[in-house]
Order: sequence, then structure tokens, then C-alpha cells
Amino acid sequence: MNQVFDPDNLLWRIVSRGVDLVGLSIFWALLCIPVVTIGPAISALYYTVVKCFRQKEEKTFGTFFTSFKESLKQGCLATLAILPIAALLFLGYEIMKAHWASSQGAVMFVAYDIALIIPIGIVCWLFPLLGRFSMPLPSAFKAAAFLAIRNLPRTVIVVLLTIECFSEMIAHRWTILVLPTICALFASFFLEKAFSEKQEEEA
Repeated sequence: MNQVFDPDNLLWRIVSRGVDLVGLSIFWALLCIPVVTIGPAISALYYTVVKCFRQKEEKTFGTFFTSFKESLKQGCLATLAILPIAALLFLGYEIMKAHWASSQGAVMFVAYDIALIIPIGIVCWLFPLLGRFSMPLPSAFKAAAFLAIRNLPRTVIVVLLTIECFSEMIAHRWTILVLPTICALFASFFLEKAFSEKQEEEA
């Protein structure tokens, strides 16, 4: 009987990890509600997933909120800088989509979608960078752009993964309970490798 309630028991480890997965997703979603805090919420989620899910550190929620607090200022500033650009890009997407019916419009729409990979990719690199490393915001933007272009295949995968997860959360709202953390975890397998390679080059 004592083994059933042992915190090192496999069952309890699975339950604990499930609680972490759902809890992090919920806290991320709640912290995204003010919109301006989307950036630091992403940074904190990514950092916590790397530290607690991959590197097996403890105190998952404490790590999340500490990281959120530390990245709050830079993350909010980055979000404010990105929002107007994102609005313009989305407007362009809607305009292109409205002309999808014609053959020329369809080609332009597809070309526009492909072109969006780079700006979306930069964002996908930026907030994990802010969560994992301490650097000035302009340097973070430059590093994100450099990494997005240099690691284009990884960028494409992470962008498609992110878009698919957000589409799924919009279509099936209950998935917001798990997909944010799962998306961050899968993205980390591509981003962390590039981070390690860059650090080795700079060493």
C-alpha cells in the first residue's frame, strides 16, 4: 500500500506530469488574456518546459511564474512591437484570401503564405530566446532573425507546428488544456539544438 502513495511510483509520476502539463497550459492561456503579456507567457512556458520536462527540474509552477516575472518587461515590449506588424500581415493575408478564386489570386495567396514563414518564424525563435537567455531586446530580435533564416528547415517545422496547434485550439477549445505545453515541448527539440550549436560556436 505504501508503494501506491510513493511519490517516486510510476503512477504518481505520470499523474504529476499530467497535472504539470494541464496546469502550465491553463496558466499560459490566462496570462495571454491581457494580450500584451502574450510574449512573456510564451517565454515562461518555453523555459519551464525545457527546465522541468526535459531537464527534470522540480517546482514546475514556481519556475513558470519566476520566468514570467523575469521576462515580463522585455516580453511586453517585444509584444507591443510585434502586434502592429502582425495586424498588417494579417490584413494582407485576408486581402490575398479574398482573391483566392482567380488563378492569379491563388498563386499570390500561396506565395504570400510562404513569405509569412520568415516573420512568423522570427517570433517563434524570439520568445524562447528571451526565456532562455538574458540579452537586450534589439539583440534578441537580431538573433531571432539570424536563427530563423540560418535554420530554415527547423523554422518551417516549428512554424507549421505552431499554426497547427493554434488552429486546433480555435477549432476545439478544450485542447487549450494540453496543446500549449505540448507545442512548446515539441518545438524545444528543434530550437534547443540550434541554441546549443550557436553557443558552441561562440565559445
